[in-house]
Amino acid sequence: MTDATDLAEQAGDRDPRVGLRAVAALRRLLEQLEAVQVRSARARGWSWQEIAAELGVSRQAVHKKHGRH
Repeated sequence: MTDATDLAEQAGDRDPRVGLRAVAALRRLLEQLEAVQVRSARARGWSWQEIAAELGVSRQAVHKKHGRH
């Protein structure tokens, strides 16, 4: 997780260009991690409602975002 830690530190950089690039990279990483975990949960038989509850979103939101995968 060194890359994620480095990005988190860069997100607080005084230079907005560095900080914003780090935020964008963290956003991409987070999206990838979420997709991996949702696929894992679905493969283990979790319902969309269970996944949504853990993510703090509605069942419809998580299904819309990940249901087509």
